[in-house]
Amino acid sequence: MDTQERIKQQVTGNHVVLFMKGTPQAPQCGFSQLAVQVLNACGVQQFHSVNVLADNEIRQGIKDYANWPTIPQLYVNGEFVGGSDIMREMYESGELKKLLEGSAQKA
Repeated sequence: MDTQERIKQQVTGNHVVLFMKGTPQAPQCGFSQLAVQVLNACGVQQFHSVNVLADNEIRQGIKDYANWPTIPQLYVNGEFVGGSDIMREMYESGELKKLLEGSAQKA
């Protein structure tokens, strides 16, 4: 299976997916740490995470998949949401929590 297909399976097979540097328990950059904190602040304790540092093909492939140059990247219900700055803005406006609550109802 090629890298894009592997990414597609992860994105579409999980309701909330965070491609990040490190793990939720041990983020390896401040942006990934912020993304985890934002998800937790929205009440999301369980989500699928992908450590891009563990797989260089995924690390580059996810940038191509979303046509987005940075990591972390959040996907909800198979749709690209954005990186940590967008997540923070959506959290502050309340939009992210609504999106995630809608995701939980679809789960």
